[in-house]
Amino acid sequence: MKQKTEQEAYLTLAALCAQAEHCQYEMTEKMRRWELPDEAQTRVMQRLVAERYVDDERFARAFVKDKVRYNKWGRRKVEQALWQKRIDDDIRQRVLDEVDDEEYLSVLRPLLKQKRRTTKAASDYELNRKLMRFALSRGFTFDIIRQCIEVEETEEEDEWNNELVE
Repeated sequence: MKQKTEQEAYLTLAALCAQAEHCQYEMTEKMRRWELPDEAQTRVMQRLVAERYVDDERFARAFVKDKVRYNKWGRRKVEQALWQKRIDDDIRQRVLDEVDDEEYLSVLRPLLKQKRRTTKAASDYELNRKLMRFALSRGFTFDIIRQCIEVEETEEEDEWNNELVE
């Protein structure tokens, strides 16, 4: 890869940040791959932050919103991804705490409902175990999963009782 000058790196990264949210770690990694000297990396990053092209908190808010709503990720998986992107603990916790449990529930319920239809199991216990494993792999916490599974079981019982009455 061709080595970039400090000004070229700044212009390229500013253009990238103008198109989408990026964090400091992503920008630093790009400059490292371009073999930009450490001092130049520091100056470029300071300039990007000062001109508000890069803002880790703004990035974290957009990242969390996208991953929960569109990728259907739970808190643990989002938290892990933010950790991998080197977002500070205080920013990470603050942004994740802004997402209320209802939003996680509204994402997880349809996921579990769909998964329940396609999962084969010999017993309810085995089915619930498979659903829990699935939801845990998506990064949802145990208490949220339990709430959803209990709600689904009572809904199924109500449907079954309604069929008996009819």
